[in-house]
Amino acid sequence: MSSPPTGPGMSPATGHIPVMLREVLATLAPRDGGIYLDGTFGGGGYASAILESAACTLWAIDRDPAAIARGAELAARHPGRLHLLQGSFGDMMKLLGDAGIQQLDGVVLDLGVSSFQLDDPTRGFSFRADGPLDMRMGAAGPTAADLVNNLPESELADTLYELGEERLSRRIARAIVAARAEAPITTTARLASIIRGVVPPDRRPGHKHIDPATRSFQALRIRVNDELGQIQQALEQATQLLAPSGRLVVVSFHSLEDRLVKRFMMGCTGRMPAPSRHDPSSLIGHSAAAYRLLTPKALRPDADEVDANPRARSARLRAIERLNLSGDALP
Repeated sequence: MSSPPTGPGMSPATGHIPVMLREVLATLAPRDGGIYLDGTFGGGGYASAILESAACTLWAIDRDPAAIARGAELAARHPGRLHLLQGSFGDMMKLLGDAGIQQLDGVVLDLGVSSFQLDDPTRGFSFRADGPLDMRMGAAGPTAADLVNNLPESELADTLYELGEERLSRRIARAIVAARAEAPITTTARLASIIRGVVPPDRRPGHKHIDPATRSFQALRIRVNDELGQIQQALEQATQLLAPSGRLVVVSFHSLEDRLVKRFMMGCTGRMPAPSRHDPSSLIGHSAAAYRLLTPKALRPDADEVDANPRARSARLRAIERLNLSGDALP
């Protein structure tokens, strides 16, 4: 196994290695004097690299108070250039507008859970170590324990199926409801044990071992944080904030995120499939696309990066650029 990558933005000593950093920087192409947004500050890997690559100004958003607190040291190293905002990236227009920022030269979004959150048992994101069943990226709202102990069985099953793509969602939901009748489910270890008790491990030849609890934990995390809703809002607002030639770069980590990003970017660039000639909408003229697709195919991490950082293996990078059309209005 090769050593973890090092360089601008890399901080393996803290356990945080930003995924596809070289590709993100090459696609975002920060320039001197530009104004950029890192909508998912996390461990600050992208932010640090962006600030070091150009004499630009960077705004950074994170809903996790701990991430904002960690960012103070990086802000001190780049006085007047890094500005931290606590909140959800789906509210970026309001957060930036309140700070007087109306336009950006680039936006980067890393849709994965940060290493700091995954590796802290008290946050409840992972079943690798026991901890409270929380999963909130921020400090407010219902926890994963609230969901597993209070959702009706059918709604719990639908959540696991739709957000975790879990084929055995109904079996798992039944087991959870039976277990919570005996005692509330409050820890990651107990929930994982319940799931493993009814979902056999995947032993098929050639298939990498995935813990039976993985998809269910993903589903609960997505629902607790309204991740897909936040992503949709962030994509829409980011495109409205982009200046001509501004770029939106998004790194996603599972199929639900990637499909949402791909569909959005295809729509922005006019690459959606043409409607049927029997569809009345086919008779309506369509204006020229205001964006161009920078990634006809999603970029993937190379083998060396996956060897050094296994969490990168499912990453996909997609990007679009705002065209400089004469007289075009913000979408």
